[in-house]
Amino acid sequence: MSEILQAMREQWVSMTGMAGMFVSSILLGLFIQPVYNFDTARAFGEEGTTKAGNILFELVMIFIFTILIIWLARKGLDYLIKGIVMVALWFSLLYTIYPMTWLLVVLTDIITNGFFSDNLLENFIIFGAIIFSVGLMIYLNKYPEWYVVNSVGVLVGAGVITMIGISFTPVLIILFMTLAAIYDHWAVNKSKHMLELADTMIGLKLPVLLVAPKEKGYSFREQNDKIMQDEIIDSTKEKVTMPENKSRDALFMGLGDVIFPGMLVISSVTFLPEIGPIVFDFWPGSEPIYYGPMLVGLGTLVGGLFGYLALMTQVARGKPQAGLPLLNGGSILGYIISGTIAIGFDQLWHNITLL
Repeated sequence: MSEILQAMREQWVSMTGMAGMFVSSILLGLFIQPVYNFDTARAFGEEGTTKAGNILFELVMIFIFTILIIWLARKGLDYLIKGIVMVALWFSLLYTIYPMTWLLVVLTDIITNGFFSDNLLENFIIFGAIIFSVGLMIYLNKYPEWYVVNSVGVLVGAGVITMIGISFTPVLIILFMTLAAIYDHWAVNKSKHMLELADTMIGLKLPVLLVAPKEKGYSFREQNDKIMQDEIIDSTKEKVTMPENKSRDALFMGLGDVIFPGMLVISSVTFLPEIGPIVFDFWPGSEPIYYGPMLVGLGTLVGGLFGYLALMTQVARGKPQAGLPLLNGGSILGYIISGTIAIGFDQLWHNITLL
C-alpha cells in the first residue's frame, strides 16, 4: 500500500487532470440535458425507456462494433476504421455543439438588438453547429495532439451521455452498467481484446479515450507503441513481457469509463420524481431540473469519483485495468445512497419489461 500511495503522489497531476475531464464531460452533459429532454429525442421513444430488450441490443452492438474494429485493424484497414469512427464521433459531437451554437446565436441577436429574422437565426444555429463540429473533426484529423483529442473527447462524451441518459430509466441504466462492467472485466483481464482495441484507437489518434500526460513535453502525436497490451506474441509464439514503464509517459482512460457513470447521472435528473424546488431552468421552453433529482445526479457523480479514486490505486502500478467495475460500482452505490436520502429508496426504481 505504501508503494501504491507513493506512485499516486508521483502521478497526482495527471490523475487530477483525468478526474477533471471525467467531471467536466458529465457536468456538460447535465448542462445540455434539458435541450433534449423530450420524447422524440429518446433513442427508442417514450415506450422504449423501460424496455430491457433495448439495453441488451445496445450491449450486443457494442460487442459487434468492438470485434469489427479489431478485425479491420488486423486486416490493415485503418482508413476504414477511422472513417467509421470519425462519422460516429461527429454525430455525437453535434449533440453537444448544437446548444452551444444556439447560445452564441442568441447572444449575437441580443447584441444586435434583434437585427436578424427568426428564420435566419434558426439557419445560423443549424449551419453553425454543422460547420463548427466538422471543423473540429478536420482539425483533430490534421493535428491530433493530446489536448485536441481531450477537448473533442469531452464534448463527444457529453453528447453520448445525454443521448443515452435521456433514453432509459435509471433501472435500465444500472442493468446496462452492470452487464458492461462484467464485459469490460472479461475483455481487459481475460480475452484482452479490449487492450488491442485501445491500442488501435491510440494508433489512429481518435478521441475515444482521454489522455493525461505525466511529463512536460509529452506528444500524443508521437505515441505509436502498443502501450496497452502488456504481452506480445513473437514469431515463435512465445510470450514476451513488455517493459514496465512502457505506458508511463501518460495516463489513458477510455471514453466509455466516463460515459457509463455519466449516463446514470443524466437518467437520474430525467426520470426521477420532481421533488423540491426548481434548481436549473436555463434553457427556454425546456423541462427544468428539480432539487431532488439533481441531488441524486450529483450524488451519483460523487460515487463515480470514489470509484475513480479506487481505480487509480490500481492504475498507479502502471498496468492496464478494467475501469467499469469500479467506476460503475461507485456510481451505482452513489445513486442508491444519495437517492435514499434525497427522495426515498422506493422512488428510485421503475417498472421495466423485457420487450
